Amino acid sequence: MQSPTSHLNGSLSSSSSTTATLSSSSNTPSVIASRHVLLLLNTQVAMLSDPPQGIPCSSSVRTNIALILSLARSALNPPLIIHVRNTGEVGEMDEPHTPGWELFFEPTEKEVVVDNLKNNAFVGTELGKYVRSDAEIVVVGTLSDFGVRATCSAALSRGNEVILIRGAHGTFDRVEVLYGGGITPAANIQTEIEDELEEAGVHVLEMKDVAGLFTDR
Repeated sequence: MQSPTSHLNGSLSSSSSTTATLSSSSNTPSVIASRHVLLLLNTQVAMLSDPPQGIPCSSSVRTNIALILSLARSALNPPLIIHVRNTGEVGEMDEPHTPGWELFFEPTEKEVVVDNLKNNAFVGTELGKYVRSDAEIVVVGTLSDFGVRATCSAALSRGNEVILIRGAHGTFDRVEVLYGGGITPAANIQTEIEDELEEAGVHVLEMKDVAGLFTDR
């Protein structure tokens, strides 16, 4: 995960979280690519733990993603739900098979887990096998300026209709190395990414709009 180096080390507590212990191979059901997809990007313990380990807005993002996931799972015709799990380097907060690498929301047997190495979750993975080029994708997760930006942009280039939910994605504060330094707050970065992606063609919706996303349309 390409996140600020100040967040790469240190132990992570998962006592307040629900994590998945299933590997991608044991949680990849036989599914048919769907036209409606809920894509959870890097919703891992490392990112969604309380600060300082997790992102500053982890509490609200956890709550909002949990609601979105519940609505999707309970829909009459649920979308295909895919959990993308970032694979960090040795010593990083999401190093494989460490507490921080585990998924915060445990997948069901009908859901897909895809492990990735790049910000763009379509690169080097089987994600494209599950997501049709004409599919509508609802995107939530982390990190806004890395995995979320890259994957949403790639999905647009494939021809997908992409929906990003404001309040259900987040990132870390950014330490600036140019122009005198300083820190750009995570909230500002999240807004910048929403504006950038919306201009590119992504639909940025509010949490109040989520209830209608998984109904027959």
